[in-house]
Amino acid sequence: MIVCIAEKPSVARDIARIIGATSSRDGYMEGNGYQVTWTFGHLCTLKEPGDYTTAWKPWALTQLPMVPQRFGIKLIDDNGIKKQFAIIERLMQAADGIVNCGDAGQEGELIQRWVMQKAQAKCPVKRLWISSMTDEAIREGFANLKDQTDYQPLYLAGLSRAIGDWLLGMNATRLYTLKYGQNRQVLSIGRVQTPTLALIVNRQKEIENFKPEPYWVLATVYRDTTFTATKGKFTSKEEGEKAFATIEGKPFTVTKVEKKEGKEQPPQLYDLTSLQVDCNRKYAFSAEQTLNLIQALYERKLTTYPRVDTQYLSDDIYPKCPQTMNGLYQTKFGGVAPYAELIKPIGGKPLKKSKRVFDTSKVTDHHAIIPTGVIPTNLNPAEQKVYDLVARRFIAVFLPDCKFSTTTVLGEVAGDASPASQTSQTSETSNTSEASNTIEFKVTGKEILDPGWRVVLSKASEKSDDSEKSENSENSEFSEKPADAEERTLPTFVKGESGDHKPTLTEKWTTPPPYYNEASLLRAMETAGKFVEDETLRAAMKENGIGRPSSRAGIIETLFKRHYIKRDRKRLIATPTGIELIDLIREELLKSCELTGIWEKKLRDIEHQKYDPQQFIDELKAQVAEIVHDVMADNSNRRVTVLTDAELKKVKSPKKQ
Repeated sequence: MIVCIAEKPSVARDIARIIGATSSRDGYMEGNGYQVTWTFGHLCTLKEPGDYTTAWKPWALTQLPMVPQRFGIKLIDDNGIKKQFAIIERLMQAADGIVNCGDAGQEGELIQRWVMQKAQAKCPVKRLWISSMTDEAIREGFANLKDQTDYQPLYLAGLSRAIGDWLLGMNATRLYTLKYGQNRQVLSIGRVQTPTLALIVNRQKEIENFKPEPYWVLATVYRDTTFTATKGKFTSKEEGEKAFATIEGKPFTVTKVEKKEGKEQPPQLYDLTSLQVDCNRKYAFSAEQTLNLIQALYERKLTTYPRVDTQYLSDDIYPKCPQTMNGLYQTKFGGVAPYAELIKPIGGKPLKKSKRVFDTSKVTDHHAIIPTGVIPTNLNPAEQKVYDLVARRFIAVFLPDCKFSTTTVLGEVAGDASPASQTSQTSETSNTSEASNTIEFKVTGKEILDPGWRVVLSKASEKSDDSEKSENSENSEFSEKPADAEERTLPTFVKGESGDHKPTLTEKWTTPPPYYNEASLLRAMETAGKFVEDETLRAAMKENGIGRPSSRAGIIETLFKRHYIKRDRKRLIATPTGIELIDLIREELLKSCELTGIWEKKLRDIEHQKYDPQQFIDELKAQVAEIVHDVMADNSNRRVTVLTDAELKKVKSPKKQ
């Protein structure tokens, strides 16, 4: 008998139906030579300190650091889990072979390996590795089962991550709680959560310490068009007024009209982070909410595996894309086919194949998130919004580039020459612009010639949310563009034309950076705290991001649960507890995004057999010992403010800048 083990009952039922295990039993399905059972996510976990020695059961500074000689696993203490594990153990002990049908990722590999170890399974193990839950994908996966040993590096990376998080989390949490927590609150410290909190706290301090400074912008209106001085900002009012005075009443002359045509490529396909970013910006979905929604769509066979960090498809997906497109063409919501008109222009022709979309070298375990072509039914409004984003992004990559024309018009106003410059005009080499106090102005307009892929943008994507823009200056690479890239058609100007104009001198103030919201925080986690707008560069930095795409949502939620941060509309605000905790931590190792990003890179390298797992653990052991030593040597009497739920609600949010 072959035992197949999936991560959820719903997934197990789908697999059982395809392979013919149609008889229901207690805790598994059976038939056609198969028994299909399931876990409920994690059934096992690493042992707790008290499981290794009774000396580690009570929290005591004298027992730190806690470093087990050998890490062990145990069943999670839950009656339902214990009952299901007993069934799994019995099936595995009698099995001729096992098929690991866990989620095809690092966490899925760890979950099932631990269960097999705990059950002391001795028979050969195969691995089902699929990127979607469609019937076709399951059949294809069972026809091409992999050997379990092929995924040993993936397991070792997951195990190293779990042990590393235990070493740092268990020791640093006890250390900081006992030293600074007033015996009233657990001060949770984590390899990913603490640097993430530091990002929010540091940004908040930057905003609070920001001192606005005035500057003046000189502009002029000529033929109902506002031109801005190319000189830039004036840092003093006197300087601005002097420039204003030199041009007031003087004619405006157009000196150059330049028209250039350009193209804008379609955005890349979604990985999990970019999907979470767009869902937060467009629909205010939290990162966790988006992950749950796209996971549900995956389990309903509508989209591919979601916990991915690549925006590319492997070349073998290309032949399947017309079938997917056909499914989208037939899709209807409320009797309306939203994608049919978008697909018609490319229907009946070979789909374009771009290296920006299809590049096997950029795909490791899984490809970008795309629809499967299965026609969706009975989606709730939130699921439909997420599906719609994925569907439109998929269609977009096969549509032509957006073609536009950019017109740049330069003009100038020649002011009165100053006495000093009049003297210098006797020289043949004098600079006319300087001599005559000429001030140059510029305006740029953009006209869409052919929208190309931009026809896929839904009205929800196109409409601007002013409150959102004011809270976060970053732009989604899919629908929101910087102001100077927005479509704005200019009147026809001719070089040499001249006329009256109306100059203005406007006082403005420098502004602080925006507070993080979930969208911008996810981007910062992805790039280890660095703001990177360029898609290609951002992709290159993903290896050094903090946390995995699948874990970042949970990390943010943990910060809320610990009362380290709170929401103020879409803004993420650090609480006094969160701020004081980061202030307490002097060990850069614990709160540096860059250092945590380096750890993340090492874990990826373990997965790709470029780094030794034992070396990673040994380095962490040494780092934990150093942290314990440094904190124990702190003779100050610092303490962290502890807030109840009621007190947290009373904490005033910072005023809007």
